[in-house]
Amino acid sequence: MATYAIGDVQGCLPELQRLLDKLRFDPAQDRLWFCGDLVNRGGQSLETLRLIHALRDHVVVTLGNHDLSLLAIAERRPDAQAKVNPELRAVLFADDAPPLLDWLRGQKLLHHDEALGWTMVHAGLAPSWTLRQAQRVAQDVERELAGPHHARLLKNLFGNRPAGWSNRLQGIERQRAAINTLTRMRYCDVNGRIDFESKGIPGTQKPGMYPWFEVPGMRRRETRIVCGHWSALGRFAGLGVYAIDTGCVWGGQLTALRLDAEEPQYVAVDAEPHRTRPPGGGD
Repeated sequence: MATYAIGDVQGCLPELQRLLDKLRFDPAQDRLWFCGDLVNRGGQSLETLRLIHALRDHVVVTLGNHDLSLLAIAERRPDAQAKVNPELRAVLFADDAPPLLDWLRGQKLLHHDEALGWTMVHAGLAPSWTLRQAQRVAQDVERELAGPHHARLLKNLFGNRPAGWSNRLQGIERQRAAINTLTRMRYCDVNGRIDFESKGIPGTQKPGMYPWFEVPGMRRRETRIVCGHWSALGRFAGLGVYAIDTGCVWGGQLTALRLDAEEPQYVAVDAEPHRTRPPGGGD
């Protein structure tokens, strides 16, 4: 029995299939954790969702910013949905869109496995959060997303304010701050205020900003963390954080990290030859 975390797939179906073959993934005994951003830009988001949904009894997913964007678009009128890119339109107008999107909306923002000693998020954690507080914050949003009033949250999802987490926040601002932290953060200041613009490697950020896992005075991490989201960072291991978005959709690799081994083990496959990073990069 093996447990693997897999970095941002983003609709890169051929690479995911090759990676599962390389892992010799056996759904009868193995388990997969997906760090989020299952969809968008890779060309086969619908087919990727169908594959992961078919394996849902053996899979844990933490939602990424692209997944949440898809769910938000699904709340719009059909004429507005028809204006998004063809890859997302294929999901939105598929015959099986309702069960796929309902399933996606019910996924997590944070997953913790006490026995394995691992926690998974898409992007990062606020410097002030303990593990328990991060779990409570994530669960509050997860309940809203899975509940009958999810449309209100999804319609108010977008926005860079508030820029960071505060325990004093309430309502939609509290939910948006939680989502921005868990799904969009790369750099922040010592108070947890996020720099939403900087996406490059450490050393290229604005003064006073730090990689979220290197903020001075941050809470000591009580668990190993696996995450994705930051393709420019690439494969990173340090300070108890293991980042595995290795930029498959931009011509890099799709990476899996074995979590149940004595020491973490990486398995990767190269991106399809046609994938390249556009000028100015991407996220």
